Amino acid sequence: MAFILESMNQEKQVLITKANGKQELFDKTKLLGSLLRAGATEEIAEELTDHIIGELKDGMSTSQIYKHSFFLLNQKHKKAALRYSLRRAIMELGPSGFPFEDFVAQIFQAKGYKTETGKILLGGCVEHEVDVIAYNENKLLAAEVKFHNELGIKTDLKVALYVKARMEDLQENIFDFGGERKIDEGWLVTNTKFTTTAIHYGECKDLILVGWNYPKAGNLQDLIEDAGLHPITCLSSLSEHHKKTLLSQGVVLCKTLREDGNLLSSLGFSPDEKKMIFEEIDLL
Repeated sequence: MAFILESMNQEKQVLITKANGKQELFDKTKLLGSLLRAGATEEIAEELTDHIIGELKDGMSTSQIYKHSFFLLNQKHKKAALRYSLRRAIMELGPSGFPFEDFVAQIFQAKGYKTETGKILLGGCVEHEVDVIAYNENKLLAAEVKFHNELGIKTDLKVALYVKARMEDLQENIFDFGGERKIDEGWLVTNTKFTTTAIHYGECKDLILVGWNYPKAGNLQDLIEDAGLHPITCLSSLSEHHKKTLLSQGVVLCKTLREDGNLLSSLGFSPDEKKMIFEEIDLL
């Protein structure tokens, strides 16, 4: 029996191609974990993972695996499928021309901060363009925002070092945002992942890092979901054409679409189609 199980495990050692072009052995726990984090039940996550394993072939890309997993999950658990698609939905904002720093600013606004983007501030030595300034009665934050439109790219130590140096220079000066004061915290926000050395450096130097699945609590996915700022690119009920049209009109968030039903009417959607889209938004 043990020999049979060992043989079965060996048969599932399939090399898959990651977004950065590198190959690695398929890891069932990674797919299972991503489905569970999206909100799928253990039963559904196990069922879908086993289904995917049965169709794996050497050289299959992570993108192919994702698309098939999303298709299956969308049939079983639509709400979890919408959450599962969030990371790629954020990446779709890039080609649309919508600045990611504006999206990050909206996250801070939802948390009660006032924000400004693209500010030129004088540090102790030189001027710096700061992507996002966020402030309330208690804190003044400066955030550097790094957007990547490829899953395989990670924000590395070099970027963390660069951002930390800029923040230290800025913290030598006093600014007038809700009153005269110094910057309390420096943030580095990205829509992808960090390298382990970047994380270690950030923890060591008190640079706040926020990315995909980091930190464990309060990561980018958590911030988006807590604030209810899901982009319209999450919605499977909208065609790519309609998404691009809405984005070109500055309609980025699902809640904007939900609050103004005329936006969908102007694109020719029938009452039944609008109802279906609103139901999908309400799931989020």
